[in-house]
Amino acid sequence: MATTIPSAALVPITPVFTNTERLALAGFLAGYSGLTRQAYELDLRQFASWCQQHQLHLFGGRRADIEFFARDLEARGRARATITRRLCTVAGFYRYAVEEELLDHSPAAHVWRPRLDYESHAVGLDRNELGALLVAAGLGPPAKHALISLLALSGLRVSEATGADIEALGVERGHRTLVITRKGGKVVTVPLAPRTARALDLAIGERTGGPIFLASDGRRLDRHGAGRIVPAGGPPGRDHQARGAAHVATCVHHRRAGIWPARRLHRR
Repeated sequence: MATTIPSAALVPITPVFTNTERLALAGFLAGYSGLTRQAYELDLRQFASWCQQHQLHLFGGRRADIEFFARDLEARGRARATITRRLCTVAGFYRYAVEEELLDHSPAAHVWRPRLDYESHAVGLDRNELGALLVAAGLGPPAKHALISLLALSGLRVSEATGADIEALGVERGHRTLVITRKGGKVVTVPLAPRTARALDLAIGERTGGPIFLASDGRRLDRHGAGRIVPAGGPPGRDHQARGAAHVATCVHHRRAGIWPARRLHRR
């Protein structure tokens, strides 16, 4: 009986990206870091997967192909904001390739993007609701109280609070402060209300270094873990209402205390 021996010949595999495309992707993403880079990586990964499914190279697509990509996102039920963001990422990637002379022209230059309503329809917390939130937080675990105090009384974003370290706590002109990194990598010093400072001390305990907020596994608490702690603003991670409701009160507190000049401290 004849035995079939499998062939050891190598089957050529077409690379997903050409060298020029790979260079453009790496160069474009190198200009960003943190959550912004992660978001752009996700957008480009989605677009590259769509191109591969339709047997297209990144630099071989036309305007019509990108329009079809947008219509496919709509058919899958993606939100207008998501579609717009991904199209902006794709357009930015092609624009970078043109500026670096890796591509002759951008096929996404005139792609239509969904129009967004930039007016916020979210209802913020009023003074009483914010007070009730802080009272409830004070009756809970120290980490929860500290996190909500930073969001509500200091106007921090969730990512700014979870990214803060114990070593960043300090004292300036007699007031407790916290050095944080804002979006874009800007480092600022934020004054802490006495209540927030006490909540942070209780949350830190005897620790002398490392992240202020820790997850159950001992690692730094991320924004998703924080979303399960903070009840304000509806869905997990939506801290904007607590921050917005406390913004005016925070500025007034700082002005009266003479901590910082009378100006907008938490410009978004």
